[in-house]
Amino acid sequence: MRQGNVYYKDYLAGTITETDEGDYLFQYNATYVNAFPSNFITFTMPVRQEPYVDSRLFPFFEGLIPEGWLLDIATKNWKINSNDRMGLLLACCQNCIGAVSIIPIPEENGK
Repeated sequence: MRQGNVYYKDYLAGTITETDEGDYLFQYNATYVNAFPSNFITFTMPVRQEPYVDSRLFPFFEGLIPEGWLLDIATKNWKINSNDRMGLLLACCQNCIGAVSIIPIPEENGK
């Protein structure tokens, strides 16, 4: 299972998770839900207590991943397959242009 903390500006907004089964979950942080109920990270994912679940990476997060020559540099430098969307999200989106950034959460088993 791979995870990343999702920050909106300087606030921990939630967590993005890729399960061992290959599903994706986005869960807003409870503190964020209470403090910023109208500060959604994207129109398609309004702030709510319940997690968002999908079998594919959510389009908003896909949009954060670099494209073109920048994607080529990322895949070669970090040796990440261009189809490993969660791997690219965690490797490339820590300092995105815009208000959202993704900070990887280290796996507990040391991988």
